[in-house]
Amino acid sequence: MRSILTIVLLTIMISFSRESTAQIDSTTLNSSSITGNVVLVKTTKYLMKGFNYVRDGGSITIPAGTVIMGAFESKGTLIIERGGKIFANGTVDAPVIFTSQKPVGQRAAGDWGGVIILGRATINTSTGATTAEIEGFGPGLGPIYGGNDDNDNSGIFRFVRLEFPGVNLTGISGNEINGLTMGGVGRSTVIEYVQVSYSGDDSFEWFGGTVNCNHLIAYKGLDDDWDCDNGWRGKVQFGLSVRDKDIADISSSNGFEIDNNNNTPSNTNGPRTRPFFSNMTVVGPFETTSTPVNSLFQRGAHLRRNMQACIYNSLIMGWRVGTRFDGSGVINDVNGGVVQVNTNIYSGMVTALADETGGSITGGPSAYISNNNTTYSDNSSVQLTNPFGIYPNVPLPGNNVTNWIPLSGSPALSGANFTNPNLSGFEAVSYRGAFGANNWTYQWAQFNPINYVIPTTSNYFVTLFPEGFYKTSTGQLNSSDSIRVFLRNNSSPYNIVDSSTAIFDKITFQAKFVFKYAPSGTYYLQTKHRNALVTWSKSGGESFTQAADNFFNFTTAATQAFGDNQKLVPAAGKYGLYSGDVNQDGIIELSDLIQCYNDVLLFASGYVLSDVNGDGIVDLSDLIVINNNSSLFVSVVQP
Repeated sequence: MRSILTIVLLTIMISFSRESTAQIDSTTLNSSSITGNVVLVKTTKYLMKGFNYVRDGGSITIPAGTVIMGAFESKGTLIIERGGKIFANGTVDAPVIFTSQKPVGQRAAGDWGGVIILGRATINTSTGATTAEIEGFGPGLGPIYGGNDDNDNSGIFRFVRLEFPGVNLTGISGNEINGLTMGGVGRSTVIEYVQVSYSGDDSFEWFGGTVNCNHLIAYKGLDDDWDCDNGWRGKVQFGLSVRDKDIADISSSNGFEIDNNNNTPSNTNGPRTRPFFSNMTVVGPFETTSTPVNSLFQRGAHLRRNMQACIYNSLIMGWRVGTRFDGSGVINDVNGGVVQVNTNIYSGMVTALADETGGSITGGPSAYISNNNTTYSDNSSVQLTNPFGIYPNVPLPGNNVTNWIPLSGSPALSGANFTNPNLSGFEAVSYRGAFGANNWTYQWAQFNPINYVIPTTSNYFVTLFPEGFYKTSTGQLNSSDSIRVFLRNNSSPYNIVDSSTAIFDKITFQAKFVFKYAPSGTYYLQTKHRNALVTWSKSGGESFTQAADNFFNFTTAATQAFGDNQKLVPAAGKYGLYSGDVNQDGIIELSDLIQCYNDVLLFASGYVLSDVNGDGIVDLSDLIVINNNSSLFVSVVQP
């Protein structure tokens, strides 16, 4: 018996070993040259080796939840060339992740290359050329960026994390690449909800182009957080940058470092670097003015080389100097109102709110900041939750960190102004800095990437259906539909650990949910459908095993739902989720009936909330379902 058990255990171990090995794809992104359309698979982890190019006319599609690990030895790097496209379209609960291949606790800045996106938008160079080599590769070796199409489209880069990029590509100082490098990227490209953590150079750097970005995070980078060069003229709203007081670059580290080109002083050729920033929270290393920090930390913003940037409605906290106005061209543009640094909050500067070199701002640089912004000598006056609470690391799980949310009464909750014409097209909010009450980093961002476990795919096959969808004459559902399932802790306050969206089959009623973050444990399953009552799984929760196939069936008995909160469908001999909560307020009642009735009068059809039987038409049959369930006074039942 013992020998049989040993054989069984060995078989299981070998099976798991093979599954784990099979999940690592080290060939698709192995010094590849992509000229066609490559589509990655979210249930596979990829090891990216060497320089991988998406050439003109080629594309790479990276589904939500995909993990790509950059190889350390070969300096794994992804380069989207001019005319190539990337479609990395993550979601809040399944971001696309580029990260280190190293294990927990051993990951560090520069473990792999980074992501470089190059386009054909106009740029500014020191020679006047309309194209240039992107930095980091060495003279004559870099791919080309720039052109004459400011509306150029390089694809979509949404809900993406880049952890530990920024390796030195050539071994020569200055040839490090950034976390996300954008060269000549056009305004038709979508870049939003991107986090760069522990970059070995700048977190974000724009070289010319016109791309607009929003909801960006620069976390514990080495050099600058927001580096702008060579005629970039985009807009950025909602950005968070946070520094580690011990990590700074030999070139000196700043929050903003904004240039035109490097041909000083002959760098007024156009297009001039002129980005507009709003609602940035730029946290430096100085929690207090006496905090011991790396001596290479310098300024919240270094504005130089005839750039014409403007910064509004932002928080600049805890730097040696708030802003340096560098050079006569910049200073003349400040005095002339072209360069504007207005309606921001400055706090906790060690030596000065601002300084200047190469000219004189009218009244002096510190007076300029004081007259146009709100200033505090200490950071605590800004009243953020815990902006310096990152040492040594944010506690795991690290994906629900509210350190930079303003407390009640914070001056950051008001004072924003969007009447300036430069802010046309920005979202008008009342608060200054990256956050009001809403934490837009929740779930998709990770503030402890050194120690978190890189997601492992776990399948959960759940059988369920909204009872109104069942059609007696066919024994099937009128249609398949998407539904979201949350995995929640099985003890109060039942926090969400993971979530996934899938489509239930109209014949089998089963949906395959892919979870990537929940560790093995016991969880409640909570469903959310467009017009069915939110339903929780039975009392006590369900066992879940990471990296395995898991199964749960709501339909076999009422008791499969918490509080027996399901409805028997006699013709099917199965239990379904109560249909009819059209407004998703947790109860099926008159308000749902009214909403459906109004849609009946409008002859509504297609994918609408009030189509509670899923046949694509809102009519009397939908009203009957809602009326029947409202008479039962059903509502959400949960722990």
